[in-house]
Amino acid sequence: MARTVWDSTVGKKTVMAVSGLIMLLYLVVHMIGNLKIFFGAGEFNHYAHWLRTIGEPFMHYEWTLWVVRVVLLAAVVAHAVSAYQLSRRDIKARPRKYVHKKPRAGYATRTMRWGGVILGLFIVWHILDLTTGTVHSGGFETGKPYQNVVDTFSTGYGNAVYIVAMLALGLHIRHGFWSAAQTLGAGSRTRDRALKTVANVLALLLTAGFIAVPVGVMTGVVS
Repeated sequence: MARTVWDSTVGKKTVMAVSGLIMLLYLVVHMIGNLKIFFGAGEFNHYAHWLRTIGEPFMHYEWTLWVVRVVLLAAVVAHAVSAYQLSRRDIKARPRKYVHKKPRAGYATRTMRWGGVILGLFIVWHILDLTTGTVHSGGFETGKPYQNVVDTFSTGYGNAVYIVAMLALGLHIRHGFWSAAQTLGAGSRTRDRALKTVANVLALLLTAGFIAVPVGVMTGVVS
């Protein structure tokens, strides 16, 4: 039954919607945590340490964090695979491009695929920069996330990569949230306007919240 559901277009859209909502929930929590950087190095570093001790003593050190990472990885893979397969299925269904573009197709709708690619590449860069320190500039310091964040956003390319990715994220959320609601049956003639408003507000708040960090470093508010 699971294979039958996965092979269907509706099944893939459902997987894409559910995995997208899981990632959206994580992004809201992650943004709130990121904003702690405005309370100083002590507060932000303590928060980063707390993430590794959640559930102790029942859970061992970093176990809860690894559970979250595994769930997120599964969500990202499921989202990307279902999106790719739906895209290929759509292309095969109509190999010739439309003569006229859909008049009501918004910018976010037309850039969902490229936005997904940008976000995928950003996730890899973000992990290598602030989690493993592989591509980090200025010398990565284990256990000092505040200093690492300041180092990253003290460089022009670090700010550019992050801000472009967050703008792509905002567009992705704006269209993706509403699409997920339609796929899961939450949409209706009376609720569509409210859902679009929620999508716009979420996209705006998350984009502004994430971009606030590099802007804070650039302006010297965070230093």
